[in-house]
Amino acid sequence: MNLTMNTDLIENVTYDEITLGQSARLLRTLTLADIQAFAAVSGDINPAHLNAEYANDTLFHGVIAHGMWGGSLISALLGTQFPGPGTIYLEQVLHFTKPVRIGDTLTVTATVVSKDDAKKRVELDCQVVNQKGDRVLHGTARVLAPTQKVKLPRINAPLIQLFDPEARFKELLARSKGLAAVRCAVVHPCDAESLSGAMDSAGYGLIVPVLIGPEVRIRHLAQEAGIDLTGVEIISVSHSHAAAEMAADMAVKGEVEVLMKGSLHTDELIHAVLARPALRTGRRMSHVFRFDVPLYPKPLLITDAALNIHPTLQEKVDIIQNAVDFARIMGIETPKVAILSAVETVNPNIPSTIDAAALCKMADRGQIKGAILDGPLAFDNAISLHAAQVKHINSPVAGDADILVVPDLESGNMLAKQLEYLAGASGAGLVLGARVPIALTSRADGPMNRVASALLAQLAAHNARRDQPRQAW
Repeated sequence: MNLTMNTDLIENVTYDEITLGQSARLLRTLTLADIQAFAAVSGDINPAHLNAEYANDTLFHGVIAHGMWGGSLISALLGTQFPGPGTIYLEQVLHFTKPVRIGDTLTVTATVVSKDDAKKRVELDCQVVNQKGDRVLHGTARVLAPTQKVKLPRINAPLIQLFDPEARFKELLARSKGLAAVRCAVVHPCDAESLSGAMDSAGYGLIVPVLIGPEVRIRHLAQEAGIDLTGVEIISVSHSHAAAEMAADMAVKGEVEVLMKGSLHTDELIHAVLARPALRTGRRMSHVFRFDVPLYPKPLLITDAALNIHPTLQEKVDIIQNAVDFARIMGIETPKVAILSAVETVNPNIPSTIDAAALCKMADRGQIKGAILDGPLAFDNAISLHAAQVKHINSPVAGDADILVVPDLESGNMLAKQLEYLAGASGAGLVLGARVPIALTSRADGPMNRVASALLAQLAAHNARRDQPRQAW
């Protein structure tokens, strides 16, 4: 007798109902997500399961599943189907005979071979066979079978969201492959975080740092933090204001292609840039965050959450165009731009909705180029297709936005920090709209965030080289 699974109910088979030769089975196809989830919950991060480059050089010539992942399928069959709820594991013997690879479909079978009426124990022969008919795992299980009948609604397992910040970081780093490091003025790196962030970025081959600030203080800080400054150019100035002025002057002369904020206030650095007409482009400077968000399937850009406090309609045109141009640098051919507000309909009492409607029409008329715009959209409609469908919003942007344009700095800053601290997003930031990109970091940023910001700046600088050829450093 073979048992098949009821997808709506979970029902056990009591000891008295079990007969010799009775069996049950389940099917499961291995995915990469299965391997990652098993590694996460078990702590088994053996590179044979997670590192394709390493796994290719092993006996199995590729990534394979954890052996106990197959064993867990036997446990799932016994615990949920046959005998089912109330079953108590006593013993499991396993023999591993072949590797299981991504895409393999396994058939797990448990067959009763003996019963112990006195102790209500059941012994089962367990077989796991792949789609080719090859046995990958086998053994015997001894269980204490349930004696009371159970029939309950099937419970959905908790959802596991797999998010690997390091893997996302490596994927981002791959974008700089083949690009030369760019000379970067690191402005007043007078705390351990900004100094180490600059040197880490240099270590990844993204920048050639020029440290501008009080040299004695910088060297003392490096010594305390164990940072090697051998061969690094340091331009000594007395304070942060002088450092910002020097960095801006170097950018004007073409001596650096990128500026990186150290431990000084953002407005101090931006003021020095704005004071030099040669660094202006005729477009409003604005800030763009790039986030990898665990629950969103692709990188998300947010603008402007750091520079423009209450942008006008015309300033929003520049803010959007800066973000669109940068998204294209990042490989998004036609970015989808969601212009956010509190509601998704135009309301004369909510100025951001009127701006959103005007911006969309300006895009229709070619005043904003290279993107698909829609707005006003509430945040949920911009990132959730389901939310948009519930509200009957038919839009190519809703649920699939690449860029979120916020009404003002306050809302943008709160949104960015919520993504980082409540949603576990990892982010990087860049100021655009000047002749040189500016890597803008926060004092709370970790090492990966700082390196990521330097990488964004490197990509923008190389794009500027193509638009305005200059000497290679």
